[in-house]
Amino acid sequence: MSQPIRAITATVAALLLATACNSAATGNSGNSPDGKGSPARGVTDKAIKVGGIVSMTTASGYSKKDTDLGAKARFDRANAEGGINGRKIDYLGAEDDGQDPARNLAAARKLVQQDKVFAIAPMSSVTFSGADFLQKQQVPTFGWGTIPSFCGPSYMYGMTGCLVPMPGGTISQQWPEGLKQVTHGSRGKTVAILANDNDAGTFAIRTYKQSFASAGYKVTFAKSSVPATSVPSDWSAYTKEILRSNGGKAPDIVVSVMQTPYNIGLFTAVKRTGYKGVLTDPTDYDPGLLAKSATKEALDGVHVLLTFAPFETKSADMDRFKADIKKASGGKDVPLNMHMMTGYMSADLFLAIAKKAGRDLTVASFQKAADGFSDTGTMVGDRSLPEGQKRAFGCGALVQLRNGAYHVSSPFKCYEPIPFK
Repeated sequence: MSQPIRAITATVAALLLATACNSAATGNSGNSPDGKGSPARGVTDKAIKVGGIVSMTTASGYSKKDTDLGAKARFDRANAEGGINGRKIDYLGAEDDGQDPARNLAAARKLVQQDKVFAIAPMSSVTFSGADFLQKQQVPTFGWGTIPSFCGPSYMYGMTGCLVPMPGGTISQQWPEGLKQVTHGSRGKTVAILANDNDAGTFAIRTYKQSFASAGYKVTFAKSSVPATSVPSDWSAYTKEILRSNGGKAPDIVVSVMQTPYNIGLFTAVKRTGYKGVLTDPTDYDPGLLAKSATKEALDGVHVLLTFAPFETKSADMDRFKADIKKASGGKDVPLNMHMMTGYMSADLFLAIAKKAGRDLTVASFQKAADGFSDTGTMVGDRSLPEGQKRAFGCGALVQLRNGAYHVSSPFKCYEPIPFK
């Protein structure tokens, strides 16, 4: 379903933001890193070498490993269809950065200097310390544009565009506007927002206070106070403050801008108080989370923000995505999750630009193809570059977990942005 490119979104930007802003790009000469006129790194007559960087293991247990599967599924289909302009994709798989800045940079260096990849797709981590290195080495890099490194640098491409509002930019309203369908409007409705005590959390509070207030909600609580290094064992201090924030009463909506282990703890604690309002986050769209009864109970009723079409969507593209994932999984019906979509659509955007670049594939020809690239009706909406390096492609949806299954609570749609202050 084609959507107009209108919304500029902050969406889940603050959730995964972990590194300082890398908005200043080094110059793009358009030449191959190997020298003007020389063969492009990672490109042979028959293949294009691509690798990924993914947080497959983390200290909290949160994993994005299925991002690698999603990318593999899309590259496998491209190869089955004959490759890109006569070349197959030699996908090396993803390096695990362990959500550690030093390992992220080390992975980037290995892929470029040792493995000689042409591009990195996907890059999915809360840290992107390798961004400056990849930019200087002129390595086209694709991932989920939830950190500033995907917003501005000429070789960085977010699969849903740039999700981080930059100075002078805008914020998407898909989360609060989508929630209006859940809360039957925003008039008189109150919101409490909780985030981690780190750069990501600080950015989340700044962004979503503006976003929800602009949509007509009254923000009664907005703090980045939860330790980012470990999940609290006792949430009572947080729940007590949140549930008294509305003049001594509970707010209508509790917004968590944190990862799954934190959300499970927070929502479990809030529910135990008897809270009957709306719970929402931008993380927990993962049927795999339902395997454990405690997890399923904690997340039941939660509305999850998506920046892509929900898996429940009836379309040819979604059917093909599901078939590709099943094939890449060895014919198994594996539970779908948002990480698979991140990898899949990161790979899809890379393939679309590479195809446009033509048979004479160099960094220069790739960048030229990206400049002015556009297509419509994808599972992340309409795509347009270089606009997508400064703003989001702009669509989103909400799904709610009810009785062990996800249901669309706000359909895939685009909303008008607001100025980021």
